[in-house]
Amino acid sequence: MAVMEIQFLGTSSGTPTRSRNMTAIALRTRGAKHWSLIDCAEGTQYRLLRTNLSPMSLRAIFITHLHGDHCYGLPGLLASAGMLGRTEPITIVGPPPLRGMIECIMEATQLSLPYPIDWVAIDDLAHSEVLPDLRVRATALSHRIACWGYSFTEAAVERKLDIDKLKAGGIPSGPAWGEIQQGRNVVLADGRAVVAEQYLAPPRRARSVIIAGDNDAPELLAAQARDADLLVHEATYTEPVLHKIGPGPQHSSAAMVARVAEQAGLPNLILTHFSPRYQDREGPLTLDDIEREAREHYSGTLFLARDLARYELGKDGSLHALS
Repeated sequence: MAVMEIQFLGTSSGTPTRSRNMTAIALRTRGAKHWSLIDCAEGTQYRLLRTNLSPMSLRAIFITHLHGDHCYGLPGLLASAGMLGRTEPITIVGPPPLRGMIECIMEATQLSLPYPIDWVAIDDLAHSEVLPDLRVRATALSHRIACWGYSFTEAAVERKLDIDKLKAGGIPSGPAWGEIQQGRNVVLADGRAVVAEQYLAPPRRARSVIIAGDNDAPELLAAQARDADLLVHEATYTEPVLHKIGPGPQHSSAAMVARVAEQAGLPNLILTHFSPRYQDREGPLTLDDIEREAREHYSGTLFLARDLARYELGKDGSLHALS
């Protein structure tokens, strides 16, 4: 699999700001025709107009929970895809009430889609192969409403040829090498049978990305984080603001997430879902406050997501900002 790309279509919590829309995240493999969407706040389809992502090539949508700043944009996006002439099925994964909500809106507004929706409930995700190149699993989180985080792990990892072993075995370069690299056994012109597995180098570790919904207990993702390359998690508040507001909203502070990521040895962390009270640059509270707090507790690669920002996760597990 090539480089994995993540693009943020919205990074605000609750309500939008002048520079930040609400939660929606795109995930794709660079060069792939299809892409996936995690959450779909109001205004997501408008944000898509500023990217090279199209509703026509959207393969699957994963909804973490049914608070409006994570799902109110879904009916409009589905309708627009239909008006653009989409006929290919789309898969929607989410809490069980999501299907009833969307079908109720469709009935009330007389929305008829020219393509089918394949609904997958959270409980059925472990037994479903939603994406061809990624294995997707869900983890229950802690929020005021049932909420989940999704982990996306490479389903297969390419293998490299062991060139020295091929040469030592007298296997001539050419079409046979290509077959072996694909994992297919071959029979050489001299009649020798070659078992592909014997001439392939050990595979690299499959990359894994966790994209979490709202959650006031990041430690629920600690086990997955130990095997992941990247965690995308909300940091709605800094610790002083969270203590002032109290536990009612059930959100995380930057410090809470950073501590769990550090303890898990997680190499890469992206924080998002910032309260509108934090300004971009100037004000009594800014995003710099969130970043400083996180860096006090986390020593890995850290980014604070910005709307439309893109990040790439390389085959070696390194994370880089693209824009």
